[in-house]
Amino acid sequence: MDEKLAKKLRILADAAKYDASCSSSGAPKRKADVGGLGSTDGNGICHAYTPDGRCVSLLKILLTNYCLFDCAYCVNRRSSNVKRAKFSVDEVVTLTVEFYKRNYIEGLFLSSGIIRSPDYTMEQMLLVAKKLRRNHGFRGYIHLKTIPEASPWLIEEAGLWADRLSINLELPTEKSLERLAPEKDGASIETAMAQMFERIEEAREERRHFSPAGQTTQMIVGADDTTDADVLRTSAKLYGHYAMKRVYYSAFSPIPDSSAILPLKSPPLMRESRLYQADWLLRYYGFDVDEIAAGTDKGMLDLDVDPKLAWALKNRHRFPVNVNSAEREMLLRVPGLGARAVDKIVVARKHTTLRLEDVARLTSGLKRAKPFLITADHHPKARLDSLGLRERLIEKPEQLSLFG
Repeated sequence: MDEKLAKKLRILADAAKYDASCSSSGAPKRKADVGGLGSTDGNGICHAYTPDGRCVSLLKILLTNYCLFDCAYCVNRRSSNVKRAKFSVDEVVTLTVEFYKRNYIEGLFLSSGIIRSPDYTMEQMLLVAKKLRRNHGFRGYIHLKTIPEASPWLIEEAGLWADRLSINLELPTEKSLERLAPEKDGASIETAMAQMFERIEEAREERRHFSPAGQTTQMIVGADDTTDADVLRTSAKLYGHYAMKRVYYSAFSPIPDSSAILPLKSPPLMRESRLYQADWLLRYYGFDVDEIAAGTDKGMLDLDVDPKLAWALKNRHRFPVNVNSAEREMLLRVPGLGARAVDKIVVARKHTTLRLEDVARLTSGLKRAKPFLITADHHPKARLDSLGLRERLIEKPEQLSLFG
């Protein structure tokens, strides 16, 4: 690789690091044709680990970090004093192909600042995907970060070549967007999401290719005073209205020469983690936003305990539940029991009466589950009423020993 291209790569790979939404889950399984390149197996990508321990990665870059917009929270905003660079379409194609041949990557995640116009930028990005597919027979995963202000026709064209399309909502409320990114329009972003949702659903019904891995989005957390409860309300709306595959939460990171209206420091990293846990409860555990919000303190998730435990502690009257007879929906609300453990419990209890040691074999979270469960040999009523229960269940960090 020549030095000029290597310099661009350093700048534009670093500029892409703030986008968290790079997972290839849900992509269709493909293998390259004779003379083609790449494959995708539907597992997580972007330096993720698959269940068998394999690390997979993608080339995650911006087409350019020049931008017409001046969003206060963005390091690549037009008023930012950062080093700028721009790839040509052919340079991105060449990098992707060469990196794949060297076994560095299995796919491409491509985003961009807005240059010339939203339509021009979107056209350049879809040309990258089109050339990879058509000219090089590339069958690996491609994720394009689309431009909501671009023509719907261009976004639809992009969906013919990409596995996944995504549009960043950026901030959880219209008020925050108006304050920190006044050149962006929340209504146009949601309109683009709705159009994308309709195209994806139509393609599935007609069994044709259009962004088969669905769409995702990302919200920045901590750049404004939006509470966790309101962030989750926005997420629930996105899941319900547009069938989002995933909402990503990215903790705000202070940037050089930032506006005075931004915070001086990042939110606690645990806040981002708690939001992901609460998001999981929305998607897989049957909780609604108001239930999760009821376990918060003035709308903010408890940083010391996970959202399910926080809810359980505030709803002790609903516990303990009998592991041998409770409905699956109620077992899913027991702290320490994941969805897989609950499914195993439901199967196992058809054949035997479960004791505490049986539950211990099915979950690693028995310590948290124990005060909320009844088994054939265990009833925790007295402990559940204890004022010190929360403190006992807080997982304290352990000091690692060099000698095990």
